[in-house]
Amino acid sequence: MSGAGLERLSTIYRQGVLGRRPAVPADFAELERRARRNSSTRAWAYVAGGAGEGRTMRRNREAFDRWAIVPRMASGTADRDLSINLLGTGHPTPLLLAPVGAGALMGADSDLKIARAAAATGTPYIFSNQGCNPMEDCAAAMGDAARWFQLYWSKDEQLVDSLIARAEAIGAGALVVTLDTTVLGWRPQDLNLGSLPFSRGQGIAQYTSDPRFQQIAAERATQPSPRPEVTLGAIRTLLAMTRNHPGRFWANLRSPLPKASVETFLDVYSNPGLSWDHLATLRDRTRLPVVLKGILHPDDARRAFDLGADAIVVSNHGGRQIDNSIASLDALVAIRSEIGPEPTVLLDSGIRTGADVFTAIALGANAVLLGRPYMYGLALEGQRGVEDVIRNVIAELDLTMALTGTRDIGSITRSLLAPA
Repeated sequence: MSGAGLERLSTIYRQGVLGRRPAVPADFAELERRARRNSSTRAWAYVAGGAGEGRTMRRNREAFDRWAIVPRMASGTADRDLSINLLGTGHPTPLLLAPVGAGALMGADSDLKIARAAAATGTPYIFSNQGCNPMEDCAAAMGDAARWFQLYWSKDEQLVDSLIARAEAIGAGALVVTLDTTVLGWRPQDLNLGSLPFSRGQGIAQYTSDPRFQQIAAERATQPSPRPEVTLGAIRTLLAMTRNHPGRFWANLRSPLPKASVETFLDVYSNPGLSWDHLATLRDRTRLPVVLKGILHPDDARRAFDLGADAIVVSNHGGRQIDNSIASLDALVAIRSEIGPEPTVLLDSGIRTGADVFTAIALGANAVLLGRPYMYGLALEGQRGVEDVIRNVIAELDLTMALTGTRDIGSITRSLLAPA
């Protein structure tokens, strides 16, 4: 990916000569503004919203603002190598796409478009357990490109095993177990609308395509259920469930299965009792590298690696779970200081730009996960929008490395940062 920055500049400026401006803005603030205009109220509340008063989201950004990059001159660095080795596999850049649930809020077949964009840019995509397209379809769309799978630990252990087996079958490079969403956080933007995508059948495609889940849902569909209150909203929700369920609309409309699937999902999707004892069983349940996501405390990081985890993701879920939580970047600094340089640590939450990627790596991240920005690109231009966001972030990282005299990712160290 050497020269990614200059290549991107050349592409955009050459189009400018022809009077064409980028459809996807090069700065995050304008990207966010345009994506908001293109999104429904429900979609924006879910994707852009955070927990409580939004303090964790703000804190994620403030943490980056507390560090300044210190450029170094006349390094003679004409080319950069952005490649990394992660869990024994080479990747062209230190950027991965974070799992984002219910992506169809931002565009139909969201996960397929994101998968194709990830493959086109050589960026590993972590399939969301709350995706809107089955993992098998996304894997097929990516060809041989790198993909990981996110796992939410269900209350049904057979479902956990079924999802793991499917992740292995699609060639996932790692199993990313999300620890911080055993219950949903307090999300006022969604609550004020009474809006939960899953209750409308959005974001449950990994479940409705799963044989174990299908068995549980089919059993539920045979059970008597209370007569629902009939309102216009209830009718719209039923139609949404019907539309989002696999199969033909009119057949689904006459079937109890779409409603039973939603109710089953809401019952089993995440296990509030998830413990280290559960996690200790993973080594016997999968041959995939295990990545534990949602770690913020040094003691939890050490315990994760003692348990045999191959990597952790330092993450506060993009500020969506706990209000007034520690910033992920601050947690990264503390965790890296505690566990030393060897363990593999990724950072999620707050990454917006290539300069952010540079800062995170300088503070100890081996790689980073990008979330909301690529979803905003999806809202603007579909697959092309996701590709443009990825290329912009990578380009800025490359240019930042050029201007700080760093030849490769390993050369990005804390010596290139100063407290702001």
